Amino acid sequence: MPQFLHLALVAIGLMAACAAARPASAGDGLYRAKTIVTGQGEENRQIGFKACLDAVLVRVSGDQRLPKKPAMAALRDKAGSFVAEFRYRDRMEGIPIHDEQGTHDRPHDLTCLYKPAVIDPVLASLGSRPWLAERPRLAIFLATERGGSHFALASDDERSAPMRESFVNAAEPLAMRIAFSEASLLSESGLTDKALHETDMAALDNAAKQAGADQALAGSIAWSDGELGWIADWRLATGGKTYSWQVRGVSFDEAFRVAMRGAAQVLSGNGQPE
Repeated sequence: MPQFLHLALVAIGLMAACAAARPASAGDGLYRAKTIVTGQGEENRQIGFKACLDAVLVRVSGDQRLPKKPAMAALRDKAGSFVAEFRYRDRMEGIPIHDEQGTHDRPHDLTCLYKPAVIDPVLASLGSRPWLAERPRLAIFLATERGGSHFALASDDERSAPMRESFVNAAEPLAMRIAFSEASLLSESGLTDKALHETDMAALDNAAKQAGADQALAGSIAWSDGELGWIADWRLATGGKTYSWQVRGVSFDEAFRVAMRGAAQVLSGNGQPE
């Protein structure tokens, strides 16, 4: 290991050890992450700590590229040392243990809380920084197509319900805020699913404000038998530039995670989404 990286890890580890003795405050809500683990055993806890470290670094910085950096391997090896506090929630709470299943076999949410004084130096060691500005609320404008069915995502359309829930689940880990337009507002604005493909981002940003949001995140998602999944394209404008990115052959849950990671990447000033 290079000497500079070794020294950085030692310094970060010492700060983490000090922070671990203090309870995390409610004001540090940005500095937390959650993952699913099996039971509360040490081995799975360490796996969860690694996943939460990746997640909190992306959540705080907005930079989705960080988990792929080579330096992350050494950081993950001591992921638990960065945690200030952790807690479990049994995802099957209220369901009695049955057959030979024990609590060690049950899925749990593992939530890890961190201190800025610990995580910020980790980000610095990776060439990144916290994204502490207030995060804009994004109005989601999405054209959906599968077979002969096509519609624009709306807040009051029953067909949209599973996708709306999935989008909310994709936004929360990144501390992003989203909104959806009512079907009547989309119709009055001429924003049908077909029109959304052609509408420029300036017009969509104006429509976003009518929906109580700050700006628009626009996209289209279409099922592909050839790709065995959805093909999703996303657009977002900021600083006088429109950014575009795509994902292919995925579930719509993953398509929306890609949407939110890309939006965070752009809005945090970390450039073009992958």
